[in-house]
Amino acid sequence: MGIKIDISERLKRLPPYLFVEIDKAKRKAIADGRDIIDLGVGDPDRPTPNFIIEALRKALRDPATHKYALDKGVPQLRIEIAKWYKKRFGVTLDPDREILPLIGSKEGIAHIPLALVNHGDVGLVPDPSYPPYNSGVIFAGGEPYKLPLLKQNSFLPDLRDIKHTILGKAKILFLNYPNNPTAAVCDNAFFKDVVRFAEKHNIAVCHDAAYSEISFDGLAAPSFLEVEGAKAVGVEFHSFSKIFNMTGWRLGFVSGNAKIIEALAKVKANVDSGVFNAIQIAGIAALRRIDKITKNVKGLYQKRRNLFIKELNKAGWKITPPRATFYVWAPVFGRYTSASLAEKILKEADVVVTPGNGFGLSGEGYVRMALTVNEASLREAARRIGRVIEK
Repeated sequence: MGIKIDISERLKRLPPYLFVEIDKAKRKAIADGRDIIDLGVGDPDRPTPNFIIEALRKALRDPATHKYALDKGVPQLRIEIAKWYKKRFGVTLDPDREILPLIGSKEGIAHIPLALVNHGDVGLVPDPSYPPYNSGVIFAGGEPYKLPLLKQNSFLPDLRDIKHTILGKAKILFLNYPNNPTAAVCDNAFFKDVVRFAEKHNIAVCHDAAYSEISFDGLAAPSFLEVEGAKAVGVEFHSFSKIFNMTGWRLGFVSGNAKIIEALAKVKANVDSGVFNAIQIAGIAALRRIDKITKNVKGLYQKRRNLFIKELNKAGWKITPPRATFYVWAPVFGRYTSASLAEKILKEADVVVTPGNGFGLSGEGYVRMALTVNEASLREAARRIGRVIEK
């Protein structure tokens, strides 16, 4: 007979994970024999650079890498991260206390509320946003409080609009610039306001900087940590996934406030055994050539952005070119909602796009499209979408 399985209240509170639902729709369309162009998920289409693969292959043959990883990770990886931060942002980090490797930045983002949030505490979450900000707060027993990211405010949260009753319970604030899904960017003036806000209300800041190295037209996206006082109030997450085309490798890191990092490390010590040592060694090789990789990746996505936006504009869909990330955050046209337009584009154009409301209620009125297919596919996707626009 078996037992009755009743899932936890935490899981019941979660919405369906957006990308799982998109993948279901895509798989069904492919099973039906349709030629699908997938602009839904931000998974780079280019392979991991060969020199990183070779570094991994060499490390795999060393039996020393086959053991449990150290809790803090391979020391040389933390040293290379500190060197990069100093060169790129002018930020000095202590490799032993202010840097922690992660099994992908998503893992750290999802786990950090367990270190900072108690039952009934509030987590301040942008809306729309990357789903793990919201789910991480729920898993920790906290209550997410959504901060709308609106066009009239350049897709920045209005921290002055948060009720005092909420601020009294808030323990953590998630931010993400350059932003997914809106592709918005911010400047140091905004980060300075965030530091003052965090100090005033005793709120830990968690800035997700996964797209900091994918920016266009000469823009160099700032780090939260380069603002005076930032390390006293928060941490910043980075990922090897997007810039190095290493999404499946699962390697990232968090840097900044030593006490917050110590708390996250304690959570991780109880739930995982660290990043496979050979992958960390490959990450060292990646960081040592990051300048060249960044230049190539920026050029690739800027070229794709220019082509795709130009073709969509010609088809009648007027979209402002993003200044960073590899996403296009496009306002819906006609009388469509985010979901109905995404459904129509999949049904009639065989193109997968992501409905904006899947990232949160404030994402309604937009769809997100990823520039993670080649130029020929982007041109064809724009041509197909043009047929939908004409109707």
